[in-house]
Amino acid sequence: MPTKPAPPSPACTCGRLRRATRALTQLYDDLMEPCGLRVTQFSLLRTLSTQGRVRMSELARTLLLDRTALSRTLDPLAVRGLVAVAAGQDARTREVSLTHAGARALRSAMPHWHRAQSQVAARIGADKLDALIATLDEVEQLHPDPGGVAR
Repeated sequence: MPTKPAPPSPACTCGRLRRATRALTQLYDDLMEPCGLRVTQFSLLRTLSTQGRVRMSELARTLLLDRTALSRTLDPLAVRGLVAVAAGQDARTREVSLTHAGARALRSAMPHWHRAQSQVAARIGADKLDALIATLDEVEQLHPDPGGVAR
């Protein structure tokens, strides 16, 4: 006789993950406050530092953001001169790149980010943190590809 699969947890996975994300984001933002960047902005600058000039749609896909959320993060960085947003190769696309000021801001933010990383590792423990990161990699794979089909 086949066994029934275990019922899912009564806790909402998405709700709990979003709550945990808000707590973690606040910790990082508090520790990064002296450099004037929020962790979401830092992440975007860091991505641009490795990818170079990139189409806005590709950047949104890389960060798993919709274009509206990406714009909300990009706009203050562009106003501060940390990123440049320019017309792409055709009139329908826009491309984003890290400016020299953005690279300096990223370098000055690194010690604050490292301090946040160290605090998280110390509080959670190395083994749990490694397991969490591995699990998060799996969770990210649940996101549908641009064609709308789960990977």
